[in-house]
Amino acid sequence: MQDFKRVVRDSRYERYSLIKEFKKTMNRSIRRKSMEAENQPATIKHWFKRIIVLNRNWRESRREEEILRGKKENNGVPASRSN
Repeated sequence: MQDFKRVVRDSRYERYSLIKEFKKTMNRSIRRKSMEAENQPATIKHWFKRIIVLNRNWRESRREEEILRGKKENNGVPASRSN
């Protein structure tokens, strides 16, 4: 997102085109969730805010899935971590 913001500053994209280009850069799963939401953001700044939240939730969900998958693979015993 930071790279996109940097490029945007120097671009001459109009509002709709900018949002369209931003959507192309998103993770497919996050893009789908943002598009399925009831209230679509109207500005690029609102899109940035929404995607930050969705991205954080998506990453947390993946971490939890990995933890739960590890527990299933070990018959309910958490995998030991080695340092």
